[in-house]
Amino acid sequence: MAMNLALWIAGGLLALVALVGGLTKTIVPREKLAAAPGGEWTGSASAGFVKALGVLEILAAIGLVLPALTGIAPVFVPITAGCWILLMIGALITHYRTEGVSAVMLLNVTYLALAVFVAWGRLGPESFTA
Repeated sequence: MAMNLALWIAGGLLALVALVGGLTKTIVPREKLAAAPGGEWTGSASAGFVKALGVLEILAAIGLVLPALTGIAPVFVPITAGCWILLMIGALITHYRTEGVSAVMLLNVTYLALAVFVAWGRLGPESFTA
């Protein structure tokens, strides 16, 4: 029971992060993102790429909670967490190349750890199909 609650909290936090990040990338102009701390990488990326990444993050927010809430294809929760792991690895590489070691990278590592926890927990001990 405690593990299930921890997984719901971790998944919910990741979904919130993904939703806010996704909305920001799809709504805020790239030039404004590039001027913000942690957003410097967007200065060398195309506006289309930044927006596409934002849409993927919004989809991740949905995939981290909606399948479990509805009971429709809940296997998508750990799959989405796995995709988030890949996204965070890419984010770590991008931020390192753009800014060197930074505080933003610490956030990325935290999100990566939460995603590993959700993927592991929902594939293993607290699987929705168990």
